[in-house]
Amino acid sequence: MIKLDHVCLDRDGRTVLTDIDLDLTERRIGIIGANGSGKSSLVRLFNGLLMPSRGQVCVNGIDTTDDAKAARRRVGFVFQNPDNQIVMPTVAEDLAFGLKNADMPQHEITRLVESELDRFGLAGMENRMTHSLSAGEKQLLAIAGVTAMRPACIVFDEPTTLLDLGNKKRVMAAIDGLAEMAIVVTHDLDSLNAFDRVICLHQGRVHADGAPKGVIRAYQDLFTC
Repeated sequence: MIKLDHVCLDRDGRTVLTDIDLDLTERRIGIIGANGSGKSSLVRLFNGLLMPSRGQVCVNGIDTTDDAKAARRRVGFVFQNPDNQIVMPTVAEDLAFGLKNADMPQHEITRLVESELDRFGLAGMENRMTHSLSAGEKQLLAIAGVTAMRPACIVFDEPTTLLDLGNKKRVMAAIDGLAEMAIVVTHDLDSLNAFDRVICLHQGRVHADGAPKGVIRAYQDLFTC
């Protein structure tokens, strides 16, 4: 679904990603690596939030440099901090925001808002002020706002970093239950054991790529004295 061909990325005068070749088709993919390894930059290429300096990124055959908007319709993005993507005062209004911008009929917006609230355990919170939600509820609302747009794939950039253990489990359970393809950047290595594939970045390059156990071990070995 997502293909990177000899991709390099330069930011602020330095190269942060070098010669990345990936074909991403699995249902659950984890991205790991040390801080500064290029993880967040990599996943922002997947839906055109960043553009490659060299090489090509395609989503279902669509080059992101040709049509980033089309790529974003297919690949949703959930940020580490949900406050970065919650924009409306109430839960229902926030969920409806993207749907209204997509010119969806009101009856369909109402149906999808109700459906997504129920899907993520937020039913009954329609009129809650978004600022009053817990950190876990905010992250679930952010996820619901993305899934309501019906992307084929959702990218999560460290979605549990700001959460306590209970909310971390709640959010990871929500991700596990998605029908959509999910790509998850995380430092929580234990959460990746059941994933189909894990990719480890090191110094802007793919260091290891494959089944979780072997890739996690390769990552840990980087820091073994």
